[in-house]
Amino acid sequence: MKIVIVGGVAGGASSAVRARRLSETAEIIMLEKGSYVSFANCGLPYHIGGDIPKRESLVLKTPEDFQQRFKIDVRLQHEVLNINTNAKTLQIKNALTGNIYTESWDRLLLSTGASPVVPPIPGLHRPGVFTLRSLSDMDNILAHIEHRHPQHATVVGGGFIGLEVMEALSHRGIAVTLLEQGTQVMTPVDAEMAEVLHQEIRQHDVDLRLRTGLTEIAQINGEDKLHITLNNGETLSTDMIVLAIGVKPELTLAKNTGLAIGQSGGIQVDEYMETSVPGIYAVGDVVETTEWVTSKSTLIPLAGPANRQGRIAAENMLGGKRRYPHSQGTAICKVFDYAIASVGLNEKTLRRDNLCYEKVFVHAADHASYYPGSQTISLKLLFEPVSGTILGAQAVGKRGIDKAIDVLAVAQRAGLNVDDLENLEFAYAPPFNSARSVVNQIGMVASNVLHGGTRICHVDDIQRLDPERQILVDVRTLEELKNLGEFGLGLHIPLDELRQRINELPKNKEILIACQSGLRGHVAWRILTHLGFQARNLTGGYKTWLMVNASR
Repeated sequence: MKIVIVGGVAGGASSAVRARRLSETAEIIMLEKGSYVSFANCGLPYHIGGDIPKRESLVLKTPEDFQQRFKIDVRLQHEVLNINTNAKTLQIKNALTGNIYTESWDRLLLSTGASPVVPPIPGLHRPGVFTLRSLSDMDNILAHIEHRHPQHATVVGGGFIGLEVMEALSHRGIAVTLLEQGTQVMTPVDAEMAEVLHQEIRQHDVDLRLRTGLTEIAQINGEDKLHITLNNGETLSTDMIVLAIGVKPELTLAKNTGLAIGQSGGIQVDEYMETSVPGIYAVGDVVETTEWVTSKSTLIPLAGPANRQGRIAAENMLGGKRRYPHSQGTAICKVFDYAIASVGLNEKTLRRDNLCYEKVFVHAADHASYYPGSQTISLKLLFEPVSGTILGAQAVGKRGIDKAIDVLAVAQRAGLNVDDLENLEFAYAPPFNSARSVVNQIGMVASNVLHGGTRICHVDDIQRLDPERQILVDVRTLEELKNLGEFGLGLHIPLDELRQRINELPKNKEILIACQSGLRGHVAWRILTHLGFQARNLTGGYKTWLMVNASR
């Protein structure tokens, strides 16, 4: 068996190593058109910012490593020009010598990855304009910083790479403007969750400009500065620009070969990672994959799925029948002192696809609040309102975000529903967790909603409140209203006074209850419903109210 792998990094490298573990006799060749076959591209921004001090830490494996340990023939700067599917041959150019030669294959794997999105904007190829996808890109950025000593940088795009580069440049003492054409950064999460990041970004003196795009880059003769024109007509002078608008599958080779391309724009593969041409497989950022909840095809350019797909493809190229079990899109990003993470579908996607869902919010401490140093986790859970199936979740905060989302990702993949979240058993001691973790708590809230143990309302319900038939009752303390803010409508009756002041509430109106985070509101809901009132509790309370309204 002769296996040829085009492209390295997560998908290609994991496939090559797995194939060797499964077969000592297979001939395995890796062709990489770049200068590195296995490097940590997710770590590039952190070397720019100084968190990873040594550049060599990013080089995971060299060609010599692959040859010595795994007997894999790695050929750097070898670009595949053409695939002949009938003859099962490749036409390859050796960039080091300029020679073009032919190589045969029994099984072929494409791991060509994705390339940065570079829109047709005048001036994008001027010196001082960069993308960040490879070690060479990182080297170019660092060389520019070392030789030009920029005082100001402009980052275009508020996704994973854009946010990480923004933080890295800021850590180096460079003033940063972040341009995002959309209404929020970090599109995998919903607007109210991203609003926490907007505040964090601005608190670190980054000039965040939402709904703002780049239309032109100019350079005056004799000046090092770049002059940017924005889509709102404003102009901006900067010393460097990093484009982080997004990535797109690198499809040149696939299209020239005639491989089927899916609706989402990636190579179409079956559950065994095989393309439309028998014997040719594809993995990683170049393929479209099946989303977990809807089973629709989508692009998920993440290292974890690419690594797993590479292993599965290796087994199947050697005669196996292992299936790739769909992608949840679990992801996390660090933004200064905060982290934000998500799994599954967000509310925007659920609405777009006309899927029925309910949502709940919890704002809770990452460990026992009486133990020093606790931090708030804001957690949003989306679920099917009849079955309780977990559709997605998002979390933002300073600590414990990875743990919360990882648990929910496992729960979703295991087929658990919101009732099961309430009963998950976690390690507990005051420095590490609460007796009821944030995941338990959101499970309890969602389970109550599912089975009628509570009735909830949302921020939109408060904003559309009809005074003829509804009234808002804020059950927080007077001190909270003074220090934390108030809704500006309705009655204020502290929870501990509710029973004594029950006659102040109208029996002919629905009562919308609000507190700071939702917990006391639920207690108030219980009291009122036992006494015959029609009521609903604002999920996530005033904290969610602030997040939602700030995002609009």
